[in-house]
Amino acid sequence: MKSLHHFPQVYLHRDYVDFRKSINGLGAIVQESMQLDPFSSSLFVFCCRRRKKIKLLYWDKTGFALWYKKLEQDRFPWPKNDSRSVLILDSKQLRWLLDGIDLWAIRPHQEKSYKKMC
Repeated sequence: MKSLHHFPQVYLHRDYVDFRKSINGLGAIVQESMQLDPFSSSLFVFCCRRRKKIKLLYWDKTGFALWYKKLEQDRFPWPKNDSRSVLILDSKQLRWLLDGIDLWAIRPHQEKSYKKMC
């Protein structure tokens, strides 16, 4: 598999996917549901309902590659459903997701804006 930082875009399909689907079925989801080009140089991320399995799909200029990971005990953190069916991640966020870090629970410091020094 290509290193994660080689992908210009990482698209996460927010809805759960039937994991009986393989390359053709996932490619159809990318094209029809996500409204994206499966032949782009992007990486597409899918998860099953129980959140114990994850699949990554990408086109490598000669064919599709499918990466699959199954957790034995834990579950992958996954975003709650809202109106957006696709989320864009960077390679660092994808690495965190694969390592079990809940990206949607992380809260950075809020920005402050002041007019003058005390």
